[in-house]
Amino acid sequence: MASNEKEMKDTGNQTPNAIAIIARCWWYPDAQLEEALDNGLFKEELSTTPTIDDLQKEYTRLFIGPGDHPCSPYESVYRDQGSSEGAVHVHGESTRSVVDWYRQYELMPDSTWKDLPDHIAVELEFAGHLRRNDPDALSAFMNEHPQQWMPEFLTAVENHTEMPYYSHLAATTKQLLISNG
Repeated sequence: MASNEKEMKDTGNQTPNAIAIIARCWWYPDAQLEEALDNGLFKEELSTTPTIDDLQKEYTRLFIGPGDHPCSPYESVYRDQGSSEGAVHVHGESTRSVVDWYRQYELMPDSTWKDLPDHIAVELEFAGHLRRNDPDALSAFMNEHPQQWMPEFLTAVENHTEMPYYSHLAATTKQLLISNG
């Protein structure tokens, strides 16, 4: 997470670090995000700094539940159709495909990551890795995975969030997709 002013300013640029910062913002809000916000992350875009408690409640409401949640942060939900109408597969074909990309670079989500490998944060972190280490492959990955589902997800976030933080994060992520797609 951005811990100094230069890293925070990178979110306006298209550096590998900017992609990593945006990716980290899609994780469950924690003390690291709170510190980054206190240090000025999105300061110009947000009229007030949200509390970590409010961010966690909104994250849970939007992405976890209980019950129905309006914005699933997984590629497979948007791309893999269930066998019956309305059914959704997580960990389906698109998840296997994105994992193949990670394996090609001998990467997998950190062992502390307890979520699925097609979560928005993981895919964006991988995009940052490609930007740093194999920029020629970045466009192919973005076209094959994030571009296929994130626009719909980000629009859902913008439509359902009750917090300016998530509206801004969705808009910033859309800009990132456009510039890297």
